Formats: sequence, structure tokens, C-alpha cells
Amino acid sequence: MTQIILASTSPFRLKMLRDAGLTVDAVASDIDERAIDATLKDTGVTPAEVADILAEAKAVSVSESYPDAVVIGADQTLSLDDEIFHKPADMEGARRHLLALSGKTHELNSAVVIARAGVPIWRTVSVARMTMRKLDLGFIGRHLSHVGPKALQSVGAYQIEGEGIQLFEKIEGDHFTIVGLPLLPLLSALREQEAIDG
Repeated sequence: MTQIILASTSPFRLKMLRDAGLTVDAVASDIDERAIDATLKDTGVTPAEVADILAEAKAVSVSESYPDAVVIGADQTLSLDDEIFHKPADMEGARRHLLALSGKTHELNSAVVIARAGVPIWRTVSVARMTMRKLDLGFIGRHLSHVGPKALQSVGAYQIEGEGIQLFEKIEGDHFTIVGLPLLPLLSALREQEAIDG
């Protein structure tokens, strides 16, 4: 069987792949995501394209060191209109994120790219639309106090698979896109590459 590598140390993505029955190694990419973001600023690329570019950079970077492996790169952006949100640096940043998203619909753009020998060979971007209910300041403070540092692990300052679900009134999109890895199309692509049994 072909070696499969996830170009990430994301425990969530690795667990999703392993839960699906895949034997996967995790190798962190050494790309500087914020530096790539900076070069894309004001170029007109969409938030979905930013996620795709970052996913490709991760996959290609790791696959150059593992040319015989199938390397999966993934990235997710959160966009509200044209503004891209990044993981909050601290609890005050998490509070600002939730205030900005409160009562509005934002998009989670989840990109995944497969690379071999430094060349991208497959890609997709899946989008979920998330409508957050109107949150008052007191609730935001109590919520962040309760979830603690977990709020700093995702771009929206929430984890939908946990208490973050309480922030929402409507969700359009599949679970895997929301948690950052469009799993069904990825599994199909891995079967086409004969990297997994199919």
C-alpha cells in the first residue's frame, strides 16, 4: 500500500482520517501560513482560494521530502463577507471574533489538496454556511470562561463538535467541511489514486 501522509499536526484532521480506517502518518509542513497570507492580501483572491493555496503549499512542501507518498494538505478559512478570520491569539481576540460573527452568516472554506513528488494532483474546496444566533456580551463572556483555551484552537473561536454548537441557529454544509476536512471527496480521490482499497 502507498504511504499516506497528512501534511499537518492537526489532531482533529488526523483523528478523522484514522477514524475512517486509514493508516496515516502526520508530518508538519514548514510553510509560514501568515507570510503566504500577507502576499495574497489585496490581490483579489477569495477566502476559498486562500484556503486552497495554503492546502497546496502544505501538501507540496511535505511531498517534496516524501516523493513516493500520497500527501494530503488541508486548510480552512473563515470568511465574513470578504474578511478572513484567523485563530484568535488570546481570549480577548476570541471575544472579538464572537462579537463580529454574532447574528450573521459566515462561511467556512475547507480545502484539501493531494500531492505526489512535489506536484499537486487533486484538489477540492467545500463550503459550509454558518448562521450564528445573536449573542449578548454576558453570554459570550460566560461561554468563553467555560470553554477556556479550546476557543483558541479554531478560526471562529468555537468548536462545533462541542459546546460551540450552542452558538448557532442554522448550519448549511456537511460536518466534515465544518471541522476542516472534506472527507467524502478526499476518500474518493484516494481510491482513484489506489492509495486505499476501493
